[in-house]
Order: sequence, then C-alpha cells, then structure tokens
Amino acid sequence: MGTWAGRTPIAERVEELLAPGGPLPIVEAGDPVLRRAAEPFDGQLEPALLARFVEALRVTMRAAPGVGLAAVQVGVGLRIAVIEDPAPVPPQVRRARGRVPQPFRVLVNPAYEPAGDGRAAFYEGCLSVPGWQAVVARPAAVRLTGADEHGRALDEVFTGWPARIVQHETDHLDGTLYLDRAQPRSLASARAMTERWSQPTPHEAAAALGFDLD
Repeated sequence: MGTWAGRTPIAERVEELLAPGGPLPIVEAGDPVLRRAAEPFDGQLEPALLARFVEALRVTMRAAPGVGLAAVQVGVGLRIAVIEDPAPVPPQVRRARGRVPQPFRVLVNPAYEPAGDGRAAFYEGCLSVPGWQAVVARPAAVRLTGADEHGRALDEVFTGWPARIVQHETDHLDGTLYLDRAQPRSLASARAMTERWSQPTPHEAAAALGFDLD
C-alpha cells in the first residue's frame, strides 16, 4: 500500500459516516455503489482514520449480525472488507459446511483464485439483500492474496465456509452480489429458509424446488 495521499473525498466521506458513532447504515441492493468495482486502497485514509473505519466496520458487522462486511456495503468505494465468524452452529452443520471459527480479519485489496477443482453449493445470504437467501456454488478452496490493515502481505488458502466468506466479500468489491452467482430457483425468503431449507446441505431444497447442485 502507498503512503497517505492527504485529504481526499473518500476520507471526507468516511469522516462524515463516522461522526454519529455506532453502527453504520448498510447499503441495500439497488444502490449503484454495490455495482461498481471498488477503488484499490492506496493511502486514501490516513492510518488513524483507517483504524477508526475498520473498527466501525467491525461494530456494524457484529450488530447486523453478519460474518463479513465490505466497505462498499456502507457506501465507501474502497477495496477493504472485514470478516469474523464465531461459527455457533450444530456439529452436523459444521461438518457438512466446513464452518469453523474465524477470528476478526481485515482484508485490504483482496483477490482470490480457486485452489483445486472442488466446488460446494450452500444457501447464502447478504446484509445488503435482507430477507432472502439462495444457493450459490463456489470453489471449495481459494487462494486469497492482498494485505491486512497494517500493510502486511496476505497469501493464504481458505477452505470450507471461510472460503465462502472471503469469496462473498471480495465479490462485493468487484461489484458482484451473491445473487449474480445463485441458482434462481433456490431463492427463499428468510422465513421459508428457516422453516424448510435450513438443513446442513441444500439437497432437499434442490429436489423440491427443481434446481441442480454443481
């Protein structure tokens, strides 16, 4: 990452967002910021402001609650995201989905590529598409590159549910929503998902709703 670029419009926007304190408003589908590729981070926020912004993303993600949040989801077009997953799920769900706890992490300028040929399909939701979930088939393992908030290089292979989280958040920074990758026939309201399709895998939903699993 480069050095701080001085006062920027993005810095002014972030200061404005942070002024009220507390969780930040989450932008919902239909807002153009979610459909534009985010600007690579290269010092647009000075270190103290970056730290405050990262903390606000953490507070907002936890309050939602969610397991990841991209800067574009609060209306800031910078290539920054945060993830965290305590994975409070039953053992059978953990085994089927590979959902293991993830500590709080900051992803700066992340990019991913598949690590192997394996794919996994599960229901997925999004804080920017409230009230709905759909099945998305994704690479089961990915190599994620980028940096953390201190500029330290990141080059790591993620598998299972953590791989899904980093793909989802990185997609946000490319202007892609999970619905773009979803099986349309799998779309379910939050209530229907809870009542019918919250099994460890979506096989029953695929059979009943008529869609294929990759």
